[in-house]
Amino acid sequence: MPRFAANLTMMFNEVPFLDRFEAAAKAGFTAVEFLFPYDFPADAIGERLRGNGLTQALFNLPPGNWEAGEKGFAALPDRFGDLQDSVRTALPYAQATGVKRLHLMAGIADRRDPQAEAAFTRSVVWTAEFLMAHGLDVVIEPINPRNVPGYFLNDFNFARDLIVELEIPNLKLQFDIYHCQIIHGDVTMRLREMMPIIGHIQIASIPSRHEPDGEELNYPFLFKELDRLGYGGFVGCEYNPRGKTTDGLAWFKPYAGAKP
Repeated sequence: MPRFAANLTMMFNEVPFLDRFEAAAKAGFTAVEFLFPYDFPADAIGERLRGNGLTQALFNLPPGNWEAGEKGFAALPDRFGDLQDSVRTALPYAQATGVKRLHLMAGIADRRDPQAEAAFTRSVVWTAEFLMAHGLDVVIEPINPRNVPGYFLNDFNFARDLIVELEIPNLKLQFDIYHCQIIHGDVTMRLREMMPIIGHIQIASIPSRHEPDGEELNYPFLFKELDRLGYGGFVGCEYNPRGKTTDGLAWFKPYAGAKP
């Protein structure tokens, strides 16, 4: 049975962020993820996790000025120092939450630019080696150009090839099914092919990015396929609820309470 993690950036927005941990636990989730924790003290987040018996599945490294459109530094040749600082900033949050994997964002850059590709490779290698010393995995995620125009890492095949080429044990693929369907389609076959390098999975309906209960994909089939493939990681619920979060959890009831 898949182990679902509620994304607290997008779900349970009916209450303030620090109260969403309790809301997720009451709804039956045993794990959570979110985009960024950096507006809150690391210890405060750790306390909410422990107090509600939750596991932290994932969060992102600092992306820069999110409001101004920055989406990370990894592919930006002149921002390597910022990338290094962002990893160091995230480390106390990783320690406070006990998370085992962090998402490295690539940034806005042209993937056809050799300098951007070289910068991304350098950043991935440095980040993976730095986090390895702390017992952490780093995941990279292709993001579709409809949601984030100009994002450097916008191709699952490119991400796969880089991970395979580098052969760094703690470097994994973040496989967001929503993004994969928009970029490539053929989700099931790509899951089968890429499962050996997948470190985290995320879900949402396509094309609306709401609850995974309809539209283009048959999620009950995909959940069974993840079990068949032996996937033991988390499935992050990175979707925008249509209304009140708890009103849209009928899809989740068969899986509520699955232990991490």
